Amino acid sequence: MGYFTSLYASELPHRAVSVYMYLKDRADKDGKCYPAIGTIAGELKLSRSTVKRAIADLEKNGYLRKELRWRENGGKSSNMYYVKI
Repeated sequence: MGYFTSLYASELPHRAVSVYMYLKDRADKDGKCYPAIGTIAGELKLSRSTVKRAIADLEKNGYLRKELRWRENGGKSSNMYYVKI
């Protein structure tokens, strides 16, 4: 059974499936992408808090790994996401 079958057969909320598909569509061949929470929320027409909950659901269920990214001046940048593809 592939990831898509198991993703859709899982008990993940619809928000998590939508965010997973969004990130997967933007990931490179290694599964990496780094859109901002606000960008994801705007394009999927979801609130920022809904996107954050979806990302937490995906991490908890092993579909996604998140790393914090930092700018050279020490400020936070967008997260790096590693999508299981």
